[in-house]
Amino acid sequence: MSGFLEELLGEKLVTGGGEEVDVHSLGARGISLLGLYFGCSLSAPCAQLSASLAAFYGRLRGDAAAGPGAGAGPGPGAGAAAEPEPRRRLEIVFVSSDQDQRQWQDFVRDMPWLALPYKEKHRKLKLWNKYRISNIPSLIFLDATTGKVVCRNGLLVIRDDPEGLEFPWGPKPFREVIAGPLLRNNGQSLESSSLEGSHVGVYFSAHWCPPCRSLTRVLVESYRKIKEAGQKFEIIFVSADRSEDSFKQYFSEMPWLAVPYTDEARRSRLNRLYGIQGIPTLIVLDPQGEVITRQGRVEVLNDEDCREFPWHPKPVLELSDSNAVQLNEGPCLVLFVDSEDDGESEAAKQLIQPIAEKIIAKYKAKEEEAPLLFFVAGEDDMTDSLRDYTNLPEAAPLLTILDMSARAKYVMDVEEITPAIVEAFVNDFLGEKLKPEPI
Repeated sequence: MSGFLEELLGEKLVTGGGEEVDVHSLGARGISLLGLYFGCSLSAPCAQLSASLAAFYGRLRGDAAAGPGAGAGPGPGAGAAAEPEPRRRLEIVFVSSDQDQRQWQDFVRDMPWLALPYKEKHRKLKLWNKYRISNIPSLIFLDATTGKVVCRNGLLVIRDDPEGLEFPWGPKPFREVIAGPLLRNNGQSLESSSLEGSHVGVYFSAHWCPPCRSLTRVLVESYRKIKEAGQKFEIIFVSADRSEDSFKQYFSEMPWLAVPYTDEARRSRLNRLYGIQGIPTLIVLDPQGEVITRQGRVEVLNDEDCREFPWHPKPVLELSDSNAVQLNEGPCLVLFVDSEDDGESEAAKQLIQPIAEKIIAKYKAKEEEAPLLFFVAGEDDMTDSLRDYTNLPEAAPLLTILDMSARAKYVMDVEEITPAIVEAFVNDFLGEKLKPEPI
């Protein structure tokens, strides 16, 4: 266990009082679940979460008054340490985005859990990228032995299970979470068993959200085309509306199914299951309930005729207005090409694809997200804006890795780009051998 934790967190953590704690001691304490709390002292929602999380943490560990070193081992002359109770096998580590050390110190002072040291800025950034954190506060739970993500939306865990009765909050099969009646907008009720054998889109949306309403209009047409093509496909609307009247008004525009608005527990469990951090989000599942893509929104907008349904992920994407938002999800390899040459973009995708597939397969085997997304960018307004924003030269071909969250770029400007050059560039980036330039 300690090997994984040290690779993830480094050798030392700190308490709110500034004392160092060896990461390997977490293994000795029998910690089975690790919470990573991403936040910042300047965020009011983070301050609110810290207060509720402290109470939650204390209840679970049964040592609300104790510091984070509690249970680390016996004192002098004591006998062997008692086996920790299952509900106490939890530790939380604060991963801060603070830029001011004094503000950070003031914020962590009263935290009963541990924190990454302020100076570990590079490690913090790696964690933000690894787990694709897009907003704060965020709380995710990991299996402390394997490193697998157990729950991507710990905020809902605190709200829905304040006593920790469902610890350790592991993911459940979609079929189990969705079980129960579903509605059509005419009031008809169907059992969730009617979904068997179908691809399913789980649609997290709300009427108050303008991008949601825009996507819904497109999605209605996509749904119609897929059904007319004879495909077994159903969408389930999971509302984030603020009132039942708003839900009913919005749902009246939809030809698919919905979780009843009054079934808040089921809606919350679906949000927890897929770690929803923002709306609109469309998760597409295969008939067995396994995720095909979390980027259903992008796929629907890019494939208006639904020819590529059910939208299995492509190793390499062609940069467009609709998928450019993914540039903010983590480091991205972007190969800029001269799209005035017919076939240049396709040739560039074929050049990158074997490397992308190898990286994706390697991390999929570890049940982890790939550390890079792969794009080819032609010549259009989107590409011009990206070059201007990142201050890139006008050269083509131009091989880059862009890390927007770190405001860093890595550039290889060579006359000819070969598979060997791309692979070496990627491996050097993953091995942290490249020197970043600021964006």
